[in-house]
Amino acid sequence: MTTVIKAPGEAAAERSGGSGSTKGGGGRTEGTALNVFSHGFLAVWAVLIVLPLVWLVLGSFKTDSQIGGSALSWPSNWHFDAFARAWEKGIGEYFAHTVIVMVFSVPLTMLLGSMAAYVLARYPFPGNRVIYYFFVSGAMFPVFLALVPLFFMVKRLDMLNSYQGLVLVYVAYSMPFTVFFMHSFFRTLPTAVHEAAVIDGASDTRIFFQVMLPMAKPGLISVGIFNVLGQWNQYILPSVLMQPQSGSDPERYMLTQGLIQLQYQMGYETDLPVLFAGVTIAMIPMLVVYLSFQRQIQAGLTSATLK
Repeated sequence: MTTVIKAPGEAAAERSGGSGSTKGGGGRTEGTALNVFSHGFLAVWAVLIVLPLVWLVLGSFKTDSQIGGSALSWPSNWHFDAFARAWEKGIGEYFAHTVIVMVFSVPLTMLLGSMAAYVLARYPFPGNRVIYYFFVSGAMFPVFLALVPLFFMVKRLDMLNSYQGLVLVYVAYSMPFTVFFMHSFFRTLPTAVHEAAVIDGASDTRIFFQVMLPMAKPGLISVGIFNVLGQWNQYILPSVLMQPQSGSDPERYMLTQGLIQLQYQMGYETDLPVLFAGVTIAMIPMLVVYLSFQRQIQAGLTSATLK
């Protein structure tokens, strides 16, 4: 039997290599366990989100007896009349009111928010950080605390139950998050492009609209989708500000209010397919918007980190 005598350096290297491989194997095991846990959590979360949506959409094609019999079963006969009844009971009118408000509120929010964020991000001046933190603090202020003074302020301006009053409130409500998001995005844009435009003699207005704003397109799309979703699903503000003040005032209910009105109209009758159809009509535009701009949203959220 022969004995191999190794140098102390070789023995130490061999021991360190063995311990390193063990440590690496443990790290890979921990990483695999973390991936399994995270993917499992996301799968459970997806099921919790998708199942109610599937139940809602399928219920709009069923009858009351079929909804009560089996929640997730396919309709025996696909009935589309629930959508027509929901539309006739006012969902179409409420849908139009919501679109009218958002056609003005979302572009105004994006324009004013991006302009304020650009100035705060690119032009240092006394009080810059104070104004920025003022906007940021608005995002942390619960809207419930401002409902009473907001109601009397809008009433004093004679804008209750009016499109323009709700548009202005929506813009003010969405400004803090828009400024916060776009401020961080504008700070990541290259300064050399701005300096080159200044050397070429471009004015500040032209630099903003023709140079910097197109470069911030991913961020604009991302925050724009968030504003669309937030304003489309808003309930508390239109419930306070869009109530008829007299019998002669028209009902300009938003879509979220309309769904509640649709439930009230049923009274003691049971017509769940109509209610499910109304919710489906309200949900489809937001699903289409999000799925259409999903990649742009992800690009806008990650671009500031990657730059």
